[in-house]
Amino acid sequence: MAEQNNGAAGAEQQAQFTIQKIYVKDVSFEVPGAPQAFSETGQPQLDLNLNQKVARVSDDLFEVVLGVTLTCKVGEKTIYLAEVAQAGLFQLAGFDDRTLDMMLGTYCPNVLFPYARQQIGELVSAGGFPPFYLQPINFEALYAEGLRRRAAQAQQAGAPAEGGQA
Repeated sequence: MAEQNNGAAGAEQQAQFTIQKIYVKDVSFEVPGAPQAFSETGQPQLDLNLNQKVARVSDDLFEVVLGVTLTCKVGEKTIYLAEVAQAGLFQLAGFDDRTLDMMLGTYCPNVLFPYARQQIGELVSAGGFPPFYLQPINFEALYAEGLRRRAAQAQQAGAPAEGGQA
């Protein structure tokens, strides 16, 4: 029995997650109608768009890029547009495919999100606008929704649903 427990503990120790680097891959801030944009009246509408890209750099090294785009409009006029591509290099070794997919789709974006949130907030403030506080994002729910969509698409195509990066 002790040998089985040691073997199980050894298998658990093989799975490793390491953050190699966190960096800003791309950043952009635009105020297309400045300086008139600062005197616009009306209720601003904010549109937030998230995206994520995963690229395998080597056998167990992945680049995950969390893209955040915030657009502020008054009526049809774009007041400002802030875009951040926050990236990280993550080493993931010893994970089965399903767990690897889940780690890349949930855990890595959760690590990157505070950095992206800070960048967006600083861009908006530096652009001369009132502070913007990006609310927390439930990446687990987004990942689960992505799995449901992939399963539905696979079912429509007549193929079995498989995991893959969200």
